[in-house]
Amino acid sequence: MRHLVCLVLLLLCSSWLGVHCKKLLQKSSRVSLPLHHNRQSSKRCSSFVSTQIACLRHASTNAADVKIQRLSTSSTNDGGYVPPPYPLDDNGRPIDIKSNQQLLGGLQTPHSGRKFTPTHPSYNNSTSSRRKSRLRSKLSRLFRRNNRRFTEGWYYRLTLPEYNESFVFIFSIEDAGRYIKGEKSPLTLACMQLLGPDDTYLVQSDEDDTKFWGWKYAQGFGCTFEWKDDEEDGDDSTKRHIAAMTPEEWRDRVKSGFQILPFHLQGRLDGHDGTLGGVKSNQGIAGTADYDISLRPVAGWGQYSPLSSSHLQQQQTNEFLAAKQISYRQLSTAGWLAKFPVFEPHWQITMAHARATGSLNWNGTVYDFKDAPFYGEKNWGGAFPTKWYWSQCNSFDDYPDLSFTAGGGIRILPFSFLPGKRTETLGLIGIHYLGNFYEFVPWTSESEWEVSPWGMWKFRGRCIDNKGGQKYEADIVVRTDDDVPGVLLRAPTKEEGMQYFCRDSGFGRAVVNLWELDWDEESRDYVRSPNKPPLIDNATSRQCTVEVGGGPWWSTWKVKSEMSSILKKLIRLPYAFRKS
Repeated sequence: MRHLVCLVLLLLCSSWLGVHCKKLLQKSSRVSLPLHHNRQSSKRCSSFVSTQIACLRHASTNAADVKIQRLSTSSTNDGGYVPPPYPLDDNGRPIDIKSNQQLLGGLQTPHSGRKFTPTHPSYNNSTSSRRKSRLRSKLSRLFRRNNRRFTEGWYYRLTLPEYNESFVFIFSIEDAGRYIKGEKSPLTLACMQLLGPDDTYLVQSDEDDTKFWGWKYAQGFGCTFEWKDDEEDGDDSTKRHIAAMTPEEWRDRVKSGFQILPFHLQGRLDGHDGTLGGVKSNQGIAGTADYDISLRPVAGWGQYSPLSSSHLQQQQTNEFLAAKQISYRQLSTAGWLAKFPVFEPHWQITMAHARATGSLNWNGTVYDFKDAPFYGEKNWGGAFPTKWYWSQCNSFDDYPDLSFTAGGGIRILPFSFLPGKRTETLGLIGIHYLGNFYEFVPWTSESEWEVSPWGMWKFRGRCIDNKGGQKYEADIVVRTDDDVPGVLLRAPTKEEGMQYFCRDSGFGRAVVNLWELDWDEESRDYVRSPNKPPLIDNATSRQCTVEVGGGPWWSTWKVKSEMSSILKKLIRLPYAFRKS
């Protein structure tokens, strides 16, 4: 066991050295840039796919044959929250936000920025920079991911209670800049997947990874599949160097693609029904989607100000946030070791709770909305876990400020080639409510789950960790009706790229309970407080997202989360410096 600890520490040191070597090289090769520079088992179970494929609902409507129908609610109107302005470069385009937490409302989480190595021309647009880049690439092979399988994906969910619908936006970049024996990786792909009304599914992708850009620090990335035709708009070589754009410029210039900035989500999908054919173009029935959404972050992954707070109703300008000195402690969802390529895949919730205002056109039907619940997270690493479950909801009856996320799976341990345990099964629960964050993670809490192949998800968490500062118990049950089969979605696999590998639905019926625990002398244990009402008492929703992935899923999966004692001690190190 001592050898394992030494190897883990050695890996951490190597990663640290790689990062600092990179920084030194960057300092020696600074150039002036015109633009801002500033989930093992990838082989899916054939039986899983064959038994579920018959349950799919097809999004087979061609937008060209549909008359536009506009849906709206009485709450849609002008005024209210106005997103803060972005800092701009000399060309009037948004630049990365490294440490301006006042602008971001103190809600920027760790790992908000990109993890992949971008190949977009805006990051490498001079002869000198290209020479230095080749030098950095040779050194970074010892420490970075360029020579191995790597994918980064972002998941966002928009819930529209008035329509009893929800929309899911999934963006991913695979094997950017990766070459195998001198040839470009056959798995390189930039992809946009959308899940819409009645669990319908659209997809568009491109094998050109140089179209995909991403900010290093803040949550900003995008990909322009196709530009609008405009003779006065410059040639293709000029357009290729454009990365982030203001929302106004993006609307004017992009024909298909997507872009997300800290306060905006925009996209135009000109693709096909994802339930038919493959992920690449022209492999299914044509379908379109167009969305333009302003975002108001409410909670990241940690402390936050309640949704009902008066200051959130005001325009969050730099001056206002600075005057209030707003600063909230945001946490790494998977612990501080997520900074290193030790445990993969990694997972970070970036927006546990947000509000969205805008419009969305799905195959000819337009949805207008204001202050709708919105959620965001990301994953990165070599591939998804071998088996996992996941559930999320932030749209509850009578609990507008409640959001929960629960997830778990089987991951491969580092140095799995050594004798001993090769995998571990872990799960967590995170609840945001009235400004408080209730965290049930393997290194401070007990958690267990019971998840069926489809139709039932049960989670229980209990935290009595003194250094963690929380003594709570959570119980969450989610079920789907018999007439909700879900839809098969694609996820990155290690050997085959984007393949059907998980099953989702946005129509789960959730019941959430949360209790505070008090010490009981008779039982010598913490128990649900008999003199206090539940913190959350049977909060219900019919719009909970649920997912099962990987496999095999032959029977109900009932497990208690257990982390290795050595790794638990490592990941608990920051808690030693917390106040009880």
